[in-house]
Amino acid sequence: MRHASVNAGLRCAGLLAMLMLVACASAPHTRAVEACDAMACSVDDDASPLGTARAEARRAEQYDDRRARLAWLRCATSAWNALEDPAATREAVVLATRCTDALLGELLAERRDDWNAGPTDVGGIALDIEFRDLSPYLTAPLTLTRARDVHLREGPHLQHPGFGVPLSVISHRCEDRAICEFLPPEGVFRDATAWIEAPRGPDARPTLVIANALVSPTLTVGGRHVELAYDTSAAFAQGSGTSKLPRLAVWGLLGGHEVGRRAGVYLLEDYDPRKRPLVMIHGLGSSPLIWARMSDAIWGAPDLRARFQVWHVVLQTNAPTLVARRRVKEYLDEVWSVLDPEGDDPARHGTVLIGHSLGGVIARLLCVDTGDVLWNAAFTVPPQHVHADPFDVASVADVFRFTPYPGVTEAIFIASPHRGSPSATRWFGRLARVLVGRRTPELQSLKRVADADPASVRPQLLEFYQQARLNSISTLQVMQPVRAAGEALMPVEGIAYHTIAGSQRGQIPPGDGVVPLDSALLPGAASTLVIDSGHDVYMHPEAIAEVLRILREAP
Repeated sequence: MRHASVNAGLRCAGLLAMLMLVACASAPHTRAVEACDAMACSVDDDASPLGTARAEARRAEQYDDRRARLAWLRCATSAWNALEDPAATREAVVLATRCTDALLGELLAERRDDWNAGPTDVGGIALDIEFRDLSPYLTAPLTLTRARDVHLREGPHLQHPGFGVPLSVISHRCEDRAICEFLPPEGVFRDATAWIEAPRGPDARPTLVIANALVSPTLTVGGRHVELAYDTSAAFAQGSGTSKLPRLAVWGLLGGHEVGRRAGVYLLEDYDPRKRPLVMIHGLGSSPLIWARMSDAIWGAPDLRARFQVWHVVLQTNAPTLVARRRVKEYLDEVWSVLDPEGDDPARHGTVLIGHSLGGVIARLLCVDTGDVLWNAAFTVPPQHVHADPFDVASVADVFRFTPYPGVTEAIFIASPHRGSPSATRWFGRLARVLVGRRTPELQSLKRVADADPASVRPQLLEFYQQARLNSISTLQVMQPVRAAGEALMPVEGIAYHTIAGSQRGQIPPGDGVVPLDSALLPGAASTLVIDSGHDVYMHPEAIAEVLRILREAP
């Protein structure tokens, strides 16, 4: 009897084992899956970390609930452990990235924002969140989005392949430091990379690492270096997609004040005292968003990203050109006073200006020494002989007399009307001159000077000054006296300048439809490129490639 009972027990145990093996082998069925979960069994004979990762990935694909997330997590942690095996590294990188990507896809579908460092539970998954080398300008909680889920309006994502899942990370703009004023009001946008690390102790959770791969592009695991993946396009594309600047820019041209309140220099990346600033200045009724493709191309080029930092200027374009130049100069002064109050950062030397249309004219004026050329074109006597309020005279003199902005060594002018534009005198130009706002403080000072001492003003300009009838459109007229006088002012020695212009086929006279070719070209340029393009030359692949070439050859 005793032997019979033992045999019967062995037969039952064997039958139970067979049933459980069948359950593991028939994973597509719910009961079989639950049996495998209970046994923690594997569908792969390979019990190594890499074998486990393979098995968990296959299992995850068969689920559509929390069990899938758990399987993706186990796959990612097992693949992380497999990175220590030299023979498994390549496949482990692929598996870890694939499984982390799938897990994040599930988790971010439930919660994109409210991510903080520390322990968290999301979607039934317990994790520790760790931020590494992220921008100090980011303020938790963060909003996370997989880079591949960010739609780019123009062009492909610029990516570097490797380990980890590229992310777009966004936070509200900080408010606790002076530098916060130079960050976009829409928020702080940064690219990052995420991966899962296995628990570091028996009671520890897996760690979701969110890191800045541009600061530390390699990861050391088991004594080996693994290159991280990153995407340099997603964060700016996602952040700028929420911007109201395109609409505000038009209203700013017509005298709206909102874009004026936002005017200034904005840092699109963390300030680096060693990198040369690329200051991009947009044109009439436009916004910095025109620079998306060009900025993206610079961020996507490791050699340029290592040397340059991108700054965008937001400019209310209703003011006369000389006033706009003065404002950009003041914006730059403001940002330097915060970034480098001592004035000794290497970044101070080697600034590159890039301007489109009116922005290119402003960029050129930031490179010249006017002497008395512009003043004498508008006035009949020197400033000290003008009989008006000294404050007003000083303000006006500051607009008409200036020297190159310190630290500028190179400038790129794109489709810029250096000799004026016929568009300013056509019917839509005349209409725009009526509509475009003109009640700027500088113009009011000019009006008071003209009223107080009319004899000091050139007769052909007196009425315009007394009525404050100057704006960004009227100062681009071909025959405007001050503009014509400034035509001869070229960047001073030591500042190399380059011209990129558009000339559409069949356009008479040759030009881009807005700016004549002979107005865009300048003598003495270090390089000149004419492209078959309309006025939006800044978007043209040839123009972007030319800017990259110029930057690469810059000393």
